[in-house]
Amino acid sequence: MIKNLIFDFGKVLVDYDFVTFFAHQIPDPVHCRRFAEMLELENTQERLDLELVPFEETMEDIIAKHPEFERETRIFMTRYTDIVTGEMPGMRELLTRLKQEGFKLYGLTNWCTKVRLTIARYDIFRLLDGIVISAEEHKIKPYPEIYQCLFDRYGLKPEECLFADDRADNIEGGRALGMQGIIFHDAKQYEHQLRQILASQL
Repeated sequence: MIKNLIFDFGKVLVDYDFVTFFAHQIPDPVHCRRFAEMLELENTQERLDLELVPFEETMEDIIAKHPEFERETRIFMTRYTDIVTGEMPGMRELLTRLKQEGFKLYGLTNWCTKVRLTIARYDIFRLLDGIVISAEEHKIKPYPEIYQCLFDRYGLKPEECLFADDRADNIEGGRALGMQGIIFHDAKQYEHQLRQILASQL
């Protein structure tokens, strides 16, 4: 029986848009593309999600290796939280109803520690009963250790949990430990699939 609903953050609870953010900061599309390619080459997102060294140290390392992008990288550092554009439509209302129905709600995200600023900014996060952030645990999805961290911290049984994430590999990571999942597209689609799963348990 599903008792606990687990949610990724980005593209599930809140939306983000790297493309628009960079386009506003770097008007030259060729230079913008080269900057994005450099960040990908440096495996920046995974390094920040794991945060084996502090956020600022990772960015300073990238500046030292790519001084031609120092301006852009410092903007990325100081305005990182601006990539978040707002709550995903309909999700706060849906989570409010689900909580009223008796479900426990948890967050499980791959994000750097700057996500704490985003959590403080948006009301939807106040509905969660607990969260696990990759950068604080130095573990990332889809590897099993971060899911197990969630289960252990909050005393959850995987078979009583349902995970929503926009990435199929992260859903499969949870399934490998016995947790069902839904690949998230929008609030309406998620609730429809959730209700189908819940009905099948009756």
